[in-house]
Amino acid sequence: MMYRTFAILVFGLSLISPVYSGDSPEEREFRLAAAINDVETMTRLLDKGVNVDSANKVGKTALMMAIENDNLEATALLLARGADVNAETVASCTPLTFAAENGHDALTAMLLERGANIQARTRAGWDAVMIAARYGYTDMVEQLLYKGASTKVADKNGRTALMHAAEKGHPETARLLLKEGAEIEARDNHGATALIIAADAGHESMVDLLLDVGANIDAADNDGATALIWAVGQGNLGAAEDLIYRGANVNQADADGVTALMEAASVRSEDLVYLLLVNGADHGKKDNRGRDAMSIAEKRRNKKVIELLQEATKQTTE
Repeated sequence: MMYRTFAILVFGLSLISPVYSGDSPEEREFRLAAAINDVETMTRLLDKGVNVDSANKVGKTALMMAIENDNLEATALLLARGADVNAETVASCTPLTFAAENGHDALTAMLLERGANIQARTRAGWDAVMIAARYGYTDMVEQLLYKGASTKVADKNGRTALMHAAEKGHPETARLLLKEGAEIEARDNHGATALIIAADAGHESMVDLLLDVGANIDAADNDGATALIWAVGQGNLGAAEDLIYRGANVNQADADGVTALMEAASVRSEDLVYLLLVNGADHGKKDNRGRDAMSIAEKRRNKKVIELLQEATKQTTE
């Protein structure tokens, strides 16, 4: 009975041992050497038999650590000694996604030459192009697209590389993606387009770029909210100005009947309320709950907004 219990224990440990492999002192020293570009120590340990692909408890290998720290010599040594260019961490990050995150063009080229999977994705569904686009690494995006990466792939939230560039405000990266076939009206899982995402984040230059290349200015998401409604709801005056001056419908309402003017009253923004009123916003419109901009402003107790709406009402009745 005792022998059987011991055998089961040994068998169980053998099943989980890969999770904890790579934790010997020499393996930890090896990964640390890769992180600091200590090629001499790395060579010595490899010659002693340390596994080039030994990983820590989250699956990070020496190659990943070398790439994170932009260590060209360490990366070259690891690749020459057979490091797995497609190893994955527990979050499904690969050496290539680490290179994309850190903007290392030369290391990316080395990985691609060694057969790195350009379509590999992290647990969030991000591939290298999406990651590079989020950080605005335009040269890397161009490099990856040249090697066959797609602009049309979406992550688990339905967001493409263009949407990631729009969210973070990288117009030059977005311009390249559009030139290479990115779909300007693609929608994420919530129905948001790149324009809506850019307006929500308040990136005026991105809003301008997307409108310049033909984005639908009044496209609405799954809740019926347009880029203007999102910009106003986030208090993004500059983006709201751009949208209005480019022809956005100031009176379009979302699925709850909420207009941009109601959002402006809700966020207590005098500037946005004024901007909308002088550009034709209808202060008499009511949402599905029967509220108009004035009732929202009164609840928010913003005296200046209330005065602006009262003046608009006065001008209407005269």
